[in-house]
Amino acid sequence: MRQEAFESRHAPTWTTFEEWIDALSKPRLRQRSNTESLETISKNFPAMYRQICHHLALARTRRYSIGLQQRLNQLALDGHQHLYRTRTPFFTSIGHFLARDFPAAFRQQWRFMLTSTLLFYLPALIMALAVVFQPEIIFSLLDPGSVSTMEEMYDPANDVLGRERGSDSDFQMFGYYIYNNISVGFRTFAGGLLFGLGSLFFLIFNGLYFGAVSAHLSIAGFTETFWSFVFGHSSFELTAITIFGGVGLMIGYGALAPGRMTRWQSIRSRATSGLPLIYGGTLMLVAAAFVEAFWSSTAWPPASFKYTVGAFLWVVHGLYFFLLGRNEP
Repeated sequence: MRQEAFESRHAPTWTTFEEWIDALSKPRLRQRSNTESLETISKNFPAMYRQICHHLALARTRRYSIGLQQRLNQLALDGHQHLYRTRTPFFTSIGHFLARDFPAAFRQQWRFMLTSTLLFYLPALIMALAVVFQPEIIFSLLDPGSVSTMEEMYDPANDVLGRERGSDSDFQMFGYYIYNNISVGFRTFAGGLLFGLGSLFFLIFNGLYFGAVSAHLSIAGFTETFWSFVFGHSSFELTAITIFGGVGLMIGYGALAPGRMTRWQSIRSRATSGLPLIYGGTLMLVAAAFVEAFWSSTAWPPASFKYTVGAFLWVVHGLYFFLLGRNEP
């Protein structure tokens, strides 16, 4: 390609990059009412920087004029200086993510989040009603030994609740719950690669399992011990599972309906859009494990107090996803 055609094609990109560097260097001196916000520029800056570096490499390989090479080299230097300068403190970045990016991404993908929620809770409700009217149905999902183990875990005589291994400490169980929770979340998310069928299966199966166990333990006389254990961390854990399922459905939809992109490009695009949800969902699963190990398993607080705390956390989650991050695109 001749230099004139190269410059004609890419000059708008170089001009835009120069304006971005100026805006990011002096954000208070620039009025950007008719252009991109500073946050949008920062988000897209790394991709534009890589493009500038590619143009510089092409200009050198093709031996374009020294003036053009110098301009592109300066742009690359300025971009590098901005990109690798002192970053926002880690905990500040985490705070921004939790206060803006995560809830904004959740609302942006609300259709997939709603679908995932229905695919989990509707089977749970149907299975719970089935177990209430025909208790032996639970054995279609669990063998008798597993049912007996569940009953032992929530025996009111236990000093701690929900323990599969009574001798373990709270800290050891915290690690176990993290592993278990993230394993469930990852399977639910990764199943989306099978055109969404895997995510569909895990959402429905986990919903059926939850409905069957909760109904069986309730009618078996373990209502207080079971629900006082589950309610405290359920807002973190169950919401995170539906979030992972929603991302899996996003990926599956991208594979089924790629549009003008190739199927793999569509999957990658959907997966990239779902990254904030994966990060946030993982943090929620860790929080669920913490609450489960150090709060839910304790037998000393009155059940009414545990219910109050659990209800409060559900309300907080609802307000969090509905209200926060509304300034995000």
